[in-house]
Amino acid sequence: MSAPHTDVEQVELANTAFYEAMERGDFEELSSIWLTPSDLGHDEEYHDPAQAGEVSCVHPGWPVLNGRGEVLRSYALIMANTEYIQFFLTDVHVSVTGDTALVTCTENILSGGPAPENSDELGPLVGQLVVATNVFRRTPEGWKLWSHHASPVLAESGEEEDDESPA
Repeated sequence: MSAPHTDVEQVELANTAFYEAMERGDFEELSSIWLTPSDLGHDEEYHDPAQAGEVSCVHPGWPVLNGRGEVLRSYALIMANTEYIQFFLTDVHVSVTGDTALVTCTENILSGGPAPENSDELGPLVGQLVVATNVFRRTPEGWKLWSHHASPVLAESGEEEDDESPA
């Protein structure tokens, strides 16, 4: 496979790396994908969050998490409490303007809960459909994740409404 030549290809690779790190439970790799103040040339100890590109994250059903520490703690918790997770991304759209990139996609998630006691088997598998927006910033080291926002897709009720039926 050849090296990516366009910004869109590079952002697609960064986006894929984010999800693959989650699947492997690789916290170090996941951490390296998130933007740091030093990625933008700011002092790690003291910086204005607005100027330093402070990261943010919204997991489905969670409140907004702001700041690198809070965001990374959330991923550590998710990884510690998820036996198995796999993402099948669909409807991926990448848009790049200058040093900012926007990725929208549908996360088709398959995850497994804890294994039954005294068993080598995986726990029950659960499917979930989530739409996500990932915002990346260009850094000297490549594209880094600035913000992740994921929202569940509401399931259809299964009952079809008949527009022609009398009220």
